[in-house]
Amino acid sequence: MKISISGLHKAFESRIKLGIMAALAVNDRLDFNSLKEFLDVTDGNLASHLKALEKEAFIEVEKAFIGKKTNTSYAASELGRQAFNDHLNALEKLIKGIAE
Repeated sequence: MKISISGLHKAFESRIKLGIMAALAVNDRLDFNSLKEFLDVTDGNLASHLKALEKEAFIEVEKAFIGKKTNTSYAASELGRQAFNDHLNALEKLIKGIAE
């Protein structure tokens, strides 16, 4: 029996990138500290994964000031939402294919 993994996206192989996209799929926008707390990762680790998703154009970055402090927030782009949904659908097909 052959199992197709063609719909899986390489960008979501990392559990952290997968977690970022999952968090952004159910929230309109999250700031850096919220993502860091939610995923329980270090600043540097989160920053590198966010940069990779931004490079793929899967997330949108917004920088603003709250008082005198900068605040960076993130949202899933339309392209990112579509790629993430395609990835989830491929995972579902993979699981159903193995279970049958």
